[in-house]
Formats: sequence, C-alpha cells, structure tokens
Amino acid sequence: MKKSLAHIRCIFVDDEPIGLSVLQSHASKVPILNVLGAFSSGMEALAFVKNNPVELIFLDIQMPDLSGLELARMLPPSVHIVFTTAHAQYAVEGFDLAATDYLLKPIGLSRFLQTIHRVTSKHLNIESEIKPDKYIFVKTGYDWARIDLDLLLYIEADRNYLSFHTSERSVLTRMKLAEIWEKLPRGAFAQIHKSYIISIRKIDKIERHQVTLAERTLPLSASFRDDLLSRLS
Repeated sequence: MKKSLAHIRCIFVDDEPIGLSVLQSHASKVPILNVLGAFSSGMEALAFVKNNPVELIFLDIQMPDLSGLELARMLPPSVHIVFTTAHAQYAVEGFDLAATDYLLKPIGLSRFLQTIHRVTSKHLNIESEIKPDKYIFVKTGYDWARIDLDLLLYIEADRNYLSFHTSERSVLTRMKLAEIWEKLPRGAFAQIHKSYIISIRKIDKIERHQVTLAERTLPLSASFRDDLLSRLS
C-alpha cells in the first residue's frame, strides 16, 4: 500500500551558490517538495538534520569543511541521500553508501524530476504527482520547455536539432534523435524514419511508404516498417 500524497521534507547542501540556485529553481516546480533549507556548509547541514526531521538531502560531494561522503556517513539511515557533483568518479563510492541517486552537474530539470520519481515510488513509498512518462522537459535557448507526451504527435530531426510537434505548438531544441529515446516511454513511440519518431496513439493511417497522423504525412522507411507494424498487432 502506498501512502496518499505527502510533502517530502528536504534540504540542499552545496558550497557553490550556483549549485544551490539550480536545485532551488528545480524544486520550485515540484509541489511535493518541502524545502526546509539550503546550506553551503556540511557542518551547518549536519547540525540542522540533528534538530529537524529531514527525509531527503541533496548533497554535494566536494566541500571544504566536511565532504558530502563524510557527512553521509553521519546521517541517520532514515535520511535518503541524493549526491550531486561534477565528478563522475565518485559515483561508485556514493552508491556504496546506499545513495538513492547520483546527479551529475549540470543538473537538468528532466533528470531532477526522474530522481524525485525514484525517491517517491521506491524509497519513501509515496504516490507521486511526478510521472516522467507523462511529460518531459527540453532546453530551448536559455529556457526549458515542457512537452506533454499526451499531446506530442511526432519528433523531427534536422542534423543536431529536434523539433517537437504537438497538437498545440512546435518546440525546437539542440539534441540528437538518439538522445531523446532515453526520455521517451518506448511503448508509446516508434521510429519510422532516420529523421522521425511518432506517437503510436496518434496514427491515423499507415501506407506502404508513409504514415498519416493529425492530417500530417510523414515518410516511412522500409527498415522501420516491420517494427512499427509489430507494435500494432
């Protein structure tokens, strides 16, 4: 049995102001996070945790007074740890300390949301509002755009750029087609051409060399045709 939706009491620990700023910005978009504080010192964070109930801590590894790994060893087992760092070589040691997740800087919003989903569904046993299979975030210029997967018709690749076409708008981002597969639920989408991924639910008609969805006709390559048809049977 999962608990009804509850707020997760969390803190951020990072000696770099920009690191704290990024985490605070991401957290502001997640209603179930109750951010109790942001600390630039491991010692300050430790003192806070000893006197306040904290369920989740985002913890930088390299800090001057007390490293994140040292602090993690002092925390009660009830505190779930998400390490944040710019150095991938610490990942093994971090997971040896039973960390819930390990975020490599710079931390994108989509990856942050995946972590919250992991925390809520697997560790805190809370039914989360954050469902990565319902939407994704992609970077567009200096901003991040939310793409609702229920509205997404298809994705079009043009060299190093992708265009996300929904029933309401189009969003352009600098990304390759292979990268987006890591964010999409495979059962709901299919590649039909070297330049196109489509939503299977939006298909209106499949012909020998083309697919029609929402009155838009896209090319269907022979190399992808059998896979597409097998998903429909």
